Amino acid sequence: MRVWPGKPSPLGATWDGAGVNFALFSQHAKSVDLCLFDSPDAKQESHRIELPEQTDQVWHGYLPDVQPGQLYGYRVSGDYNPSAGHRFNPSKIVLDPYAKAIGRDVVWSDAMFGYVVGHVAQDLSQDERDNAEGAPLGVVVNDDFSWRGDRRPNTPWHKTVIYETHVRGFTQQHPDVPDALRGTYAGLATKGAIKHLQKLGVTAVELMPVHHHVDDRHLIEKGRTNYWGYNTLNYFSPDLRYASAKTPHEAVREFKQMVLTLHRAGLEVILDVVYNHTGEGDQFGPTLSLRGIDNASYYRLAHDRRYYVDFTGCGNTLNMVCPRVLQLIMDSLRYWVTEMHIDGFRFDLAAALARELHEVDKLGAFFDIIHQDPVLSQVKLIAEPWDLGPGGYQVGNFPVGWTEWNGKYRDNIRRFWCGDGSAVSEFGTRLTGSSDLYGHNGRRPYASINFVTSHDGFSLQDLVSYDHKHNDANGEENRDGEQHNITWNCGVEGPTDEPKIIALRERQKRNFFVTLLLSQGVPMIRGGDELSHSQQGNNNAYCQDSEVSWLNWVLSPLEWDFLEFCRKVVALWQSHPVFQRRHFFQGRVIRGGDVRDITWLTSKGLPMTDADWHSEHARCLGILLSGDQIDESDEQGQPVTDDTMLVLFNSSPGDVSFVLPDAPTAGVWDVVLDTANTKVRSSHKAAGATLKLTARSMMVLQLRETLTRRVQQAVTRVVRRKATGR
Repeated sequence: MRVWPGKPSPLGATWDGAGVNFALFSQHAKSVDLCLFDSPDAKQESHRIELPEQTDQVWHGYLPDVQPGQLYGYRVSGDYNPSAGHRFNPSKIVLDPYAKAIGRDVVWSDAMFGYVVGHVAQDLSQDERDNAEGAPLGVVVNDDFSWRGDRRPNTPWHKTVIYETHVRGFTQQHPDVPDALRGTYAGLATKGAIKHLQKLGVTAVELMPVHHHVDDRHLIEKGRTNYWGYNTLNYFSPDLRYASAKTPHEAVREFKQMVLTLHRAGLEVILDVVYNHTGEGDQFGPTLSLRGIDNASYYRLAHDRRYYVDFTGCGNTLNMVCPRVLQLIMDSLRYWVTEMHIDGFRFDLAAALARELHEVDKLGAFFDIIHQDPVLSQVKLIAEPWDLGPGGYQVGNFPVGWTEWNGKYRDNIRRFWCGDGSAVSEFGTRLTGSSDLYGHNGRRPYASINFVTSHDGFSLQDLVSYDHKHNDANGEENRDGEQHNITWNCGVEGPTDEPKIIALRERQKRNFFVTLLLSQGVPMIRGGDELSHSQQGNNNAYCQDSEVSWLNWVLSPLEWDFLEFCRKVVALWQSHPVFQRRHFFQGRVIRGGDVRDITWLTSKGLPMTDADWHSEHARCLGILLSGDQIDESDEQGQPVTDDTMLVLFNSSPGDVSFVLPDAPTAGVWDVVLDTANTKVRSSHKAAGATLKLTARSMMVLQLRETLTRRVQQAVTRVVRRKATGR
């Protein structure tokens, strides 16, 4: 096997059309051996080649006789001294962190650990057994792919509706996905899957982790897996578990084809990424990749360097202070954008990425680098703005250019509809884009990713059906999962045949969904909520690769009704710019008249006072949105106008008579949506009329202006176009 010096850049295994350059960073290693394997079943490497050069702490070599498809790993030699932070062990094959595909997953045994499992000295001992038979292996790939004129949808933030889902869970039981494609990237790109997304009206699919991850040994031994995938092994490789393709190279192409197909359907693809920790765990975890390559460089270590700083609850935290770790993350992100055509990222436990010298620093190096990066600054960036360390709850503190999962929105909306009378004082702020969180540093309402449910926690169906978590199926004696859920079971815990409770639960689901879609900001729908998916009260189904997590597409008549209702609500949102503002409301009188861009109303149809906002009994209120006072322009510079909309909320346990306010312009109020009556037909109501707002329900009314008023508006638009030459 010929070996040439090669180059230190780029990192990873790079096929140039003639041979392959191998480059691996390790600051503290003493030597690095490249190990080539003939097949995934091989019990030992066929070649062990010492990389001949080291440049700037990068070990490298070029092999002119190697082709794409080659399986490989590394043996890295250095000190085994855990107390000093070093865990080198050349007995262990370790995975290249820059591998573009995985050719073999982990095969668990005690040999996968760098220390002797069960030894009296624990992880201070060194295990010298060879793990070549079960170590994860990388594959050399050829990145060639014809994107055939792929065009990103580039949906503006204020017109975005996100659908959070799991590749396997969404497709595993879908009746229109062929059996051979269920649970796969190719399955998500089938016509049936895309049709559902399009009919629902979403604009972006946010995929739960697709970076290749580790299924922990203790889960495998219990017959479970890490279904969610927040346990990354490699940041460049699409997870083989979700590929129908038979080879790693074809799996990469399958992923690209999925993205291409979704783009052609007008759907953006956002990845949920986990750059805060890896699947190697704490000091008792396995040696699979970074730990054996350079533990002291890649991980945040405690003062006693045997141990790891853990801001994630997963045993370790990546060392963002190390420039090479920053490079790893940035190279990975750019790869997914430039090579895989991904449209954005949701960063799991993003506060951990901002930690420098323990404190959360919003101007951390990670965010500075992304802000100035010409590629990454142009895609959608979503932060989960918390981690488990001190001061880790950072909602509202991320820089301009970032959006955030708004946990305060989730909690307040749940409190309001679950009957907390004091929630109304915050309700208006959350409904209008959370200006208290995002208005102080120049961000817009769409910095708030609004959600009521997500993969982590109860589904919407369970939110209205359970007061307590029921996680026994996870095998952890119901100790796992969030304790504080802010739920209400409507009177009975779990499934029931009681018609009144079923009707109330359906109404509550509709209330949550309408509130989510009609709030200012970016709505995120938990995949399956529109199908009334239940996890049987499990609020932490991370290890449930089963019907508990897979979406059920065989719907009852009641579930079909809710799906149709959800489609109607998204369509209503899409057709009314008044719900899609790019700027915060001012709430001020416009041009000296009586009309405001937004007015909050009591049930008497009068503007709310400070006393009304802070009343514990103010559980019924209305919001008047003036369609001709949006004060924004479209892409062509034309003023954005809309019909005036009135949204009424009643979270109290009794019916309320609501007096309709005077219309800002001549016209009548038309009821277009009622969560207490999904069969409501258009009905005209004059200003001053009284509506019965059913207990725990919502209404949406649209101002239907007189014919004279419409003619006046049409004439004004024509005159304006002629004056501007458009």
